[in-house]
Amino acid sequence: MKRLEGKVAVVTGASRGIGLGIAERLVAEGARVCITARKPEALDEAVASLGGSEVAMSVAGRADDPAHQDEVLAAVAERFGPVELLVNNTGINPAYGRLVDIDLDAARKIVEVNCIAALSWVQKAVAGGLEERGGSIVNVSSTAGVRTAPGIGFYGASKAMLTHLTEELAVELGPSVRVNAVAPAVVKTKFATALYEGREDEVAQAYPLKRLGVPEDIASVVAFLLSDDAAWMTGQLVVVDGGLLLGGGV
Repeated sequence: MKRLEGKVAVVTGASRGIGLGIAERLVAEGARVCITARKPEALDEAVASLGGSEVAMSVAGRADDPAHQDEVLAAVAERFGPVELLVNNTGINPAYGRLVDIDLDAARKIVEVNCIAALSWVQKAVAGGLEERGGSIVNVSSTAGVRTAPGIGFYGASKAMLTHLTEELAVELGPSVRVNAVAPAVVKTKFATALYEGREDEVAQAYPLKRLGVPEDIASVVAFLLSDDAAWMTGQLVVVDGGLLLGGGV
């Protein structure tokens, strides 16, 4: 299907993992995509894997850097045209342990990258005319923001905040811009390695579908939410978790 034919998209945190999987699906459905991440070499490899400069481009930088955000949107407009689709995928979790022990500077950084940066990307896209053109936004949240998540509780709190931002933005930006979110459980990426490495079969037993996710599982849902097939959906959190939460897991 070419549901996104001719659309222009930005996907943050997309040199690998879920972000790259999303970019691959968007290109397959006809979009031209700009991917962002911190490392230029990894981005160059990702652009090549997406099909090269005709369909993909990249800009390296920190997702929470306003100057980087401006650079990305200007570069995309010059190369492909104004952005119509935005996927806020960047997320960090530099802290593990109890909330009562978390370093507060780490907590502030988590909120800065996982929440405030996502809001800033939306603000800048809207300032660039997204609301007038119309479009769609998807924020990548987490099941850790839906249930308690011992050990990664502050990460979960940041994702719960991102989900609420999604709902508020959906109300503010409708009807011309739809804003939705996805909440993955454990997906087999480098980011999530510590949650399953060396015990994947054991971890997967908690899932009714008896396997962990892969980036393609999330990418297909994101593409649906960005497309007109989801034209009457906004402010929604779509859980993509292999059934994990049915058993009360995280």
